[in-house]
Amino acid sequence: MPSPRTSGTRRLLGAFAASLTLVAASAGAGSASVPGPAASAGLQEVMFVGNNWDGTADVIASRGDFHRVGRVNVIPDKEERLREIYLNPIRLAFFLGVRSGPGEGHDQFVDDMYATPDGSAMVVSRPSFADVVSVDLRTGRINWRFPVAGYRADHMAVSPDGTRVAVSASTANTVHVLDIATGRQLGSFKTGDKPHENVFTSDGLLWNMSIGEVTTALDAPWLDWTKGDRRITVVDARTFETVRVIDMRDRLDAFGRGDLSDAVRPLVFTPDEKKIYFQVSFFNGFLEYDIDSDRITRLKNLPGNPATDPDRTTWVNDSRHHGLSISPGGDKLCVAGTMDDYATVVDRATLQEGPLVPASKPYWATVSGDGRSCVISESGADRVTAIDFATGRRVTSVDVGDHPQRVRLARVPADWTGPTTG
Repeated sequence: MPSPRTSGTRRLLGAFAASLTLVAASAGAGSASVPGPAASAGLQEVMFVGNNWDGTADVIASRGDFHRVGRVNVIPDKEERLREIYLNPIRLAFFLGVRSGPGEGHDQFVDDMYATPDGSAMVVSRPSFADVVSVDLRTGRINWRFPVAGYRADHMAVSPDGTRVAVSASTANTVHVLDIATGRQLGSFKTGDKPHENVFTSDGLLWNMSIGEVTTALDAPWLDWTKGDRRITVVDARTFETVRVIDMRDRLDAFGRGDLSDAVRPLVFTPDEKKIYFQVSFFNGFLEYDIDSDRITRLKNLPGNPATDPDRTTWVNDSRHHGLSISPGGDKLCVAGTMDDYATVVDRATLQEGPLVPASKPYWATVSGDGRSCVISESGADRVTAIDFATGRRVTSVDVGDHPQRVRLARVPADWTGPTTG
């Protein structure tokens, strides 16, 4: 979301990591539960939808009709942040680089967001401002701000108990782990090039997938080496000491698919955490990885849209398909076919896809609060859409802000309808 790597450093993501929704206390379980302690009295379960180009986050119901509950401005300090950036030539260069690169000509104001365990605040990573902030849900004011290393903040993950949040500092090859209540850094660790997805797993580990440089036009397969050092870095979630580094390049080669990129994008664990399913750059489909045998076991090639431009340089940030979730029972996968403009539910046993549900640049997939639906963000249509896991059919769509991406389950006060200011 580059430096040229040598053949000896082509480590990569293979990847474990918990459920794409990152909302289960046991990561990867596909559960519809929210991280942290059991729901407290006075809280309601909702979904946060990050509107990246708007600088807002919509809060919608987590099931049923998915109606909008309220909206949060996550950049109440926009003028102050821009003033700092304009006075610093280096920061300004990176700010404009984010706009022209991953932002597709837009500033990126919200990438990822989670609620604090008590439901009082939304914690948000803001790529263009290179920081993480906590926004008070009652007042709309900022509680704390943490500037990340480098010049861009990216994906986050919350610990199973809801007290810690990990955020990728993508230009610094670093992951910070913060106290979610205070913003105090608890630790950090180094990664491969361009750290992206983070996942806390149920065995006390934290996984980071670095995806390398995805904004260059050097997208031909023979230029894959220019994309950088892509790998999975696994650390102890308490000490932040490296436990393991996984290179998916070797697994792809052994599987006979040396042609595929080893930049692992969204992925999910099965409920028993024995297998993972993951997408890679430029590929319309996904792969199955068996953890115990440490090898790729199956591949699913999904239909391409005849209208999709075959020029790989036109695909957003090297994505072909970007978004994956798994049903709570682990029997169905939901795939966002980003550049092919559809989403589909796939039977995990047979890998047979269901109906192709038309969607405009779907960019993420997660699971509804009741576990019955896959919820995708349609970044090209400014809406989220629920798809029934059982039938593979569209349930409903709800309008949100400009360019929705990440969707996360959360809890907010039961009487909450939006901040009073901000």
